[in-house]
Amino acid sequence: MNTTPSSTPQRAAGERALVLGGGGSTGNAWLIGVVAGLYEGGLDVSTADLTVGTSAGSTAAAQLAGATPTELLAAILATAPTQSTGPREPDRARVPARPVSDHMARTSRIIASAADPADMRRRMGAAALDMDATSDEARQTGWRTTVAARLPVRHWPQRPLLITAVDARSGEPVLFDRDSGVDLVDAVAASCSSGFAYRIGDGRYIDGGYRTNAENADLAIGYGRVLVLSPFGGRTRTPAEWGLDLASQVDDLRAHGSKVATVFPDHAAEHMFGANAMDLSLRPAAARAGFDQGRGLCGQLTEFWG
Repeated sequence: MNTTPSSTPQRAAGERALVLGGGGSTGNAWLIGVVAGLYEGGLDVSTADLTVGTSAGSTAAAQLAGATPTELLAAILATAPTQSTGPREPDRARVPARPVSDHMARTSRIIASAADPADMRRRMGAAALDMDATSDEARQTGWRTTVAARLPVRHWPQRPLLITAVDARSGEPVLFDRDSGVDLVDAVAASCSSGFAYRIGDGRYIDGGYRTNAENADLAIGYGRVLVLSPFGGRTRTPAEWGLDLASQVDDLRAHGSKVATVFPDHAAEHMFGANAMDLSLRPAAARAGFDQGRGLCGQLTEFWG
């Protein structure tokens, strides 16, 4: 299978762009919650002229292309665990799962040893390919099945959607869209493939969060209004001098004439992200926190969105 993903953003800019950043399973739930809260308040940002999705944000972007924010929120809340009658350890005291902490430590070492962003992406790709060489076909098939089950529809929307990834062999950034010859499920699976190199045809791809940062907001350059939802809170794990942080991306957008609004999780909800981002039991709480934020910001963002 031949695929022709692009490495540079399309420049047929419009008026409004929605950027959905990465942030694990709880980040995905929070993103859906924010969009649903805005939707409940009368602002539908899911119909933006461009949507950019990275990692967990790519899943949210694809989900919003096939269902209403209200439906997606209800599906998350329906998975809430039954209330226990016994004592419960506070969420803030949760210990991150070992695979998550191991992955963070391993990738932090790669980042620390890299000379620049391109070197980091190449090293991340090489590490993923090394792991891929020792894994079996079941991991690839299982991950695709998992991603497919999360999507209400499995075809690209007509409105522009960019999904980010990185070529594991070359370290070059990759963008998937409806013209790239890649199935939507595969594009999302590649963008979320933290820890291993996802195969599409002859290519191998790793998480889109390694392109710049968890948001990749620079892809919205040229759009009049850019709304960035960042479960990661705009933080970066890379050296400040690399300029990959969200603040640098926002400065670049504004320098090119865009008006930008950013939304981060409230301080009270921060414990549900970062090290706890893959804790599935926190998804309903993260979605509710996002919904409350969306409702609270609706008036302000309606004025911004226009």
